[in-house]
Amino acid sequence: MSSAIPGSPDFLYATRTSYDAIARPYSEQFADHLSGRPLDLALVTAFAELVRAAGTAPVADVGSGPGQVTARLDALGVPAFGVDVSPGMVALARQAHPGLRFHVGSMTALDLPDETLGGVLALYSIIHVPDDHLPVVFEEFRRVLVPGGHVLLGFQTGAQDGRLHLEERFGREISLDYYWRTPDAVAEQLVKAGLRVEARVLREPAEDEVRARAFLLARKGD
Repeated sequence: MSSAIPGSPDFLYATRTSYDAIARPYSEQFADHLSGRPLDLALVTAFAELVRAAGTAPVADVGSGPGQVTARLDALGVPAFGVDVSPGMVALARQAHPGLRFHVGSMTALDLPDETLGGVLALYSIIHVPDDHLPVVFEEFRRVLVPGGHVLLGFQTGAQDGRLHLEERFGREISLDYYWRTPDAVAEQLVKAGLRVEARVLREPAEDEVRARAFLLARKGD
């Protein structure tokens, strides 16, 4: 098997194969990670309301995993579809939510036309993107958004930026990098990509979490 996805950064191959390896146990453990997280759910709900108020353009749930957040958006009245780099995750999402659309894709090169989305949701998916590729990701988000469209990001954070490499999870062999960044560092990259940051929320770790969670809401200009 090739060590890289043709034409794509090597980290995407590592992320894809790692999540393919753990797709089933990951989906079972995180079947609905917004349940029991009322603040997180409130932010997703507010994001959905902003998208609905602006028009009928759909939302891409980027890094959709098992598809539960995509399903939440659909239940909130937002036309939504999921994008994930892992074919294994996409297969499980389609099985769990047969009425919704999921496809394999990368946030570094979204297979979507310019200015067609009302929103981009990325919860805990930019955590696998190295610093030097983050500007490309945010430029892609801006490209696919309609004027006035919104981005909601969720990610682990800390007092300073850091990185963790894991070679095992759920008893499976993986090779996965995790990056945590300060809200200021991520906000700076969003602004450089041409997106205006409208809100920042920092949540302390829950009992089963190690790191605090940060959420950034940004908007593309009209």
